[in-house]
Formats: sequence, structure tokens, C-alpha cells
Amino acid sequence: MRRARLSTETSMTIAIPPPHLGLADEEAIGRWIEVLAGQCGVEVEPTQSTYGEAEQLVRAAGPALLLLPDDDAANERRFLALLTRGRWWIALLGPDLAVHRVRCGVVRAALCETGEAPYVRPIDQLLVSAGVPEQQRARARRVILNEQLAAVPLRGCWLLRLAPDTACWAQARQTHLRQALLRLIGGYSVAQGVMLAAWLLIGWSALAGHIDAGVFLGWVLLLLTAVAFSGLANLAESRLATGVGALFKQRLLYSAVQLEPEAIRHQGAGQFLGRVMASEDIELLAKAEGFVMVWALLQLGLAAGLLAYGAGGWPHALLLLGWLAMAVVLGWRYLQRGYAWGDTHLEMTNDLVERMVGHRTRLAQESREHWHDDEDRLLERYVQRLEQLHRTESHFLALLPRGWMVLGLAGLAWPLVSAQGTPARLAISVGGMLLALQAWSRLATSAPSSIQAALAWKQIGPLWRVATGHHTAPAHVIMPSPAQPDVPADRQPVVTARGLHFRYHEQGRLVLQACTLQIWPGDRVLLEGPSGGGKSTLAALLAGLRSPASGLLLLWGYDRRTVGTQEWRRRVVVVPQFHENHVFTGTLAFNLLMGRRWPPLPEDLEVAETVCRELGLGDLLDRMPAGLQQMVGECGWQLSHGERSRLYMARALLQQADMLILDESFGALDPENLQRALRCVLRRAPTLLVIAHP
Repeated sequence: MRRARLSTETSMTIAIPPPHLGLADEEAIGRWIEVLAGQCGVEVEPTQSTYGEAEQLVRAAGPALLLLPDDDAANERRFLALLTRGRWWIALLGPDLAVHRVRCGVVRAALCETGEAPYVRPIDQLLVSAGVPEQQRARARRVILNEQLAAVPLRGCWLLRLAPDTACWAQARQTHLRQALLRLIGGYSVAQGVMLAAWLLIGWSALAGHIDAGVFLGWVLLLLTAVAFSGLANLAESRLATGVGALFKQRLLYSAVQLEPEAIRHQGAGQFLGRVMASEDIELLAKAEGFVMVWALLQLGLAAGLLAYGAGGWPHALLLLGWLAMAVVLGWRYLQRGYAWGDTHLEMTNDLVERMVGHRTRLAQESREHWHDDEDRLLERYVQRLEQLHRTESHFLALLPRGWMVLGLAGLAWPLVSAQGTPARLAISVGGMLLALQAWSRLATSAPSSIQAALAWKQIGPLWRVATGHHTAPAHVIMPSPAQPDVPADRQPVVTARGLHFRYHEQGRLVLQACTLQIWPGDRVLLEGPSGGGKSTLAALLAGLRSPASGLLLLWGYDRRTVGTQEWRRRVVVVPQFHENHVFTGTLAFNLLMGRRWPPLPEDLEVAETVCRELGLGDLLDRMPAGLQQMVGECGWQLSHGERSRLYMARALLQQADMLILDESFGALDPENLQRALRCVLRRAPTLLVIAHP
């Protein structure tokens, strides 16, 4: 991990795959790698390529683990640990824990050797019979193999990277952003120093009366040097802004995935859209105006030093600091007006999206004359706060640089009247004033973007803190594959619950109290009860979507912390009530297999079609022009209520879980389709819990 710049505070333990994984169980090996990497604070992303893209995969994968073809003689799995990526050479970690530089072609040949073996001899015979010269046969064989095997998938690659909730400084180190930051600071500092030296040279020569061709040439060379270092600083700034933006989006996406269902349930689509728009604003700020304020503050510090050394002395520098305090006060007022406007803007966005989503309900149930009452009130408040914001912004932008020039000239009044300052010190004071004016102009120009970023962060901050405060304990056990039909020898229950208590709020009433149950492998359990009795809440607890307030909940004898949240939800799958499920915009195959494997294997598509036909969706597949590859979604295809319900059941069955929970999934089916779907579920679900009304 340290060799690949993935080291964390957690030490890594090298473990051998458990015997039950087998040589051919690639999915189980992937889970084993995921468990070990999670204990080290490293995220694993399985990926696949094709034979034709094998070399590109090798060049761009590192740090990664590559699974080599089976060694049947040694009866063992072999892995390659790629540390760094490269165009021609890559770094590998050897069994001796030493780093070895190897050509990309060598690694590619090792990955493709087994797949090429059946074709090499026939191709060589063909080349000999065709009279191809011996020195050209290797190249010709390579071309023919690429043509024949281009679409053959290559699996067994896992990309390694730091988990998104890792400290930002560690992620910056792993992505080489710290070097970009150092180059940025160094380039800008040198550019400012050289620029100052150039003007000192020309000023001293002008005051001393010694301007000649040599001085002028030196001044020009210093200016060109400053331009060169400024260009290097701009390149580093672009690299840093792009990298920071990528890490920012990655962390936000991770936080969005880690949101608990209850947190999402109480927020509307408009709020999430507002957060997406806010994230775009922050990223644009980082690329455009992110460093302007920093450089402006550095210029103010340099200007304060020049003013203190100039004719006005320390009082002149204190005037600059006092004006900085005034700018902070004005900026704070500007920010508060921006917050007020931003809240109204977000409220309007939420209202607009919610009205669009519920437009059909409004058409059916709301009186037409009252459609725009709330919108008019929101618009009036929005315009009022926008006027206040623009008024404050104009005062801030106009007063900041112009007010400083008046104040700076006032600071030079006494030295000019009393003739205490020398021409050189007066020139230094004027130079400091102009440098401060440039800094104030930069601050005034970047202020609107900075305020926009502050408003965006107000929306993004809670989502960002989800990743900061979220820590899912990695699994400490490697369990058999969920699809494995073997039952433990000691007949362990699938799920065990003892004394479960649950309430939605800390001070709320108990929804579940002292709930105790055991569900054994192969059980078919029917849970009935009135509405509001806690049936769906119990299902969410058993599936790991909620956590009990107290009590014991075990899966195959292990608690949730030991198994891990992700593994628990993979093994206990719930089909929520219809209004809490969703058909995603994508192909029907994606909606069916998103919980199993994506991209799918051919056998996955065959099983998906079989399950759909067993559930009575054969007519739907037949009338879809593209079959499983038909695009579906909210508006992509006309799926009936019952067809969607069976799609949700098929999605859960295809996940190959240890236990399946159906929450009122049969309520939308007619008697014939209900019997058909029930037979399919009873035949395919290893353990089943069905929730229904009496």
C-alpha cells in the first residue's frame, strides 16, 4: 500500500483466500479482496476490459490488482500488483516486496496467454502455408489475434484507491496535488519577487539618473522572467483546480450514496437538484476564481510592508489594515444578504420541481384559480431580496478600490506637506498604494463568485459532512457466496432478532417493542397486520436499511458490525412498497440486473429473461422492440402497475440473496398473475418473508 501511495493509518494484513472460494469463483475472490482492502482503508473498484483493450488497461490501471489465468499445475491463483501506470513501463510489486519495472507488453502477454493458446498453432500453420516471412509472422499473428479476439471480455481487474472518506490531505498526496500546490506557490512567489525587483531596478535608476541600455535590458529580462514564472504558476493552478474538483465531486458522490434512506425520505427532489447545482457552482469557482482571493491577500501583505517602509511609515500601513477591517464588515453584510437571497432562490427551486413532479395531481385535485398563489408570494420575496443583494454588491464593488485610493492619498498628505520623505521613499509609498489598489480590484472582482461559493457551500456542507462523519466498519468475516446453496452444518438461523426496539425519533413512541424472531433457511413466513403496525419497519430492520434502538440482530450468527452493512444488504434483500421503489432510466436489463452484476454476462441475461417469463412478463418482453435492451424509465416505456411490481420482484430474485422480503408486492396483481408470480418466488427464493394485509 505504501509503494502505491495508498498507505493509511491502518496496517495491512496479507491473508490467503479461504478454501471455500475455489479457483473458479471469481466473484467470491473479488469480495475477499474487497474485505481486506476495506480493513486497510482502501476502496476497490472491479472493472473489466476486452482483449483488444488489454494493453490500454495495463497502461492505465495502476495501482491495481490483476488476476492472472489459472495455473492448473500449481492449483493456485496468481495476482499481479500494479503500482504505477506508464506508457511503456509499469512498476510491479514482486513476491519479495521489491518494485520491478516491466514493459507493458510483457504484462499484456501474461494476461492474454491462456486465451490466445488455442489459436496460436492454427494461425502459425496458416502463416507458413501463406508464405509469410518468418521475421513478420509475430506481427501478423498479433494482428489476426486482435481481429478474432477483440470482443472477448477480460475480467479479474480491481482498481485500488483511497476511500473517499479518507483525509483530504492523504488523497491530495495520492493524486500528486501537493506537488501542484507547491509549484503554484513557488511560481507565483518567484513571479511577484522578480516583478518587484524589476520595478525597484527601474525606480532606483530613474531617481539616480543612471538609466542606460544595460539597465533597460535588465528590466526587460526581469519582466520576461516574471511572465515565465506566472505561466508556470497558471499551469499548476489549472492542474490543481481540476484535481481538487475531481476529488470534490468524488467525495460528494460517496456522501450521496452513504445517505441513510430516512434522510432521503424527508427531502424532496428540488432540494437534491439544488445541491447538484450548488456543487457545479463550487467547482466552477475552483477553476476560475478559486485562488484570486488568496493572491490578493498576499499582495495586501506585501503592500503593507512597502507602505511601512515608505514615506508614510507604520501609520500608512495601519490605514491599509483598517481598510481591510472595513472590507470585512462590508463583506459580512454582503454575505448575509446573499444568504437571504439564496434561501429564497432554493425555496423557489424546490417549489418548482415539486410542482413539476406532482403536476398530474394538481391537474386532478387543485383548483385552477389557486395554482399560482404561492408562486406569486415567492416571486415577490425573491425580487425584494435580489434588489437588496444588488444594492449591497454595488456599494461593495464601488467603494472597495476607490475608497482605498482616497484613504491612501490621505496617508501621504502629511509627508508631502512637511517634506519629510525622500523621493525614493515617496516612490515606494506610491508603489505600495498601487499594489494595494490592484489587490482591492481583484477582491472586488472575485467577490460575487466568492459569495456564490459561500451560498453553494451552505447547501453542500451537510452532504459533505456525511462522508466526514460516516465510517462504515469493514467486514471482519468472509462469508460464503450468497448464491451458494450450502446450509451451515450447525443449522444456523438466517436471521435472529431478540428484544428489538425501534423508534423514529429519540423522544418518539416505540414502533417496535421487544420484537423477537428466528427465520431458518428454507422458511416461508407470512407477516400480517393492520396498517401502521410496524411491518415495513421490521422489514427495513431485517434488511439493514435501519438500525434498531436496542436489541440483538444477527445474520447467520454474526452482528451487523462484523458482517458489514454492504454485505448484510447484499444477503437480505427487501422489495419495498410500490411507492418506495423505482424504475431507472435505462434498459430493462439494467433495471433487472443492477443488483446482481453490471455489465452482465450472457448467462445473466438468460436467467433474467427466464425469471421474467416465470413471473408472467413474457408478453411484455415480446411486445418490446428491443427486448431486454429496451429503454425504460419514468417516461421511457408504458409499464403498468402490475408489470412494475413484477419487475421489482424479478430484480430482487436475480440478486441471489440468502433471504428475500416482499413488502405488499402482490397487491397490484390479478389472481392469475398472482398465482404465477407466487409459484416463481416460492421456487426461487431460498428463504422468504412476505408482508401482507389480513
